[in-house]
Amino acid sequence: EVQLVESGGGLVQPGGSLRLSCAASGFTLGDYCMGWFRQAPGKEREWVAYADMIGTKAYADSAKGRFTISRDDAENTLHLQIADLKPEDTAVYYCARARIKWVCSRRPDDHDYWGQGTQVTVSS
Repeated sequence: EVQLVESGGGLVQPGGSLRLSCAASGFTLGDYCMGWFRQAPGKEREWVAYADMIGTKAYADSAKGRFTISRDDAENTLHLQIADLKPEDTAVYYCARARIKWVCSRRPDDHDYWGQGTQVTVSS
């Protein structure tokens, strides 16, 4: 059974940092492009970043410079490091697996498995 389990969220003051993790099971993470998305209250789910199997990474404009996606294929785990957190980063963060292994996409519909999400709240 394919499972994705996020962790690492929490309440952080503006300017703080967090490292989110996504533990994968039931498949080999190294065979797939993986992405991070987030959804703020009242807003649609938006793409944050993706990383493919050969080191290609891409970030949404809102994530460039502060977010770093990384993968530990040996541990079957995906990470998202977020620095200089801002109140507008408040959202539930999800990891997701690409529906087609080698096709990285910014579209939620192009992903077939999702984690349950981890809440990130940035507030003083």
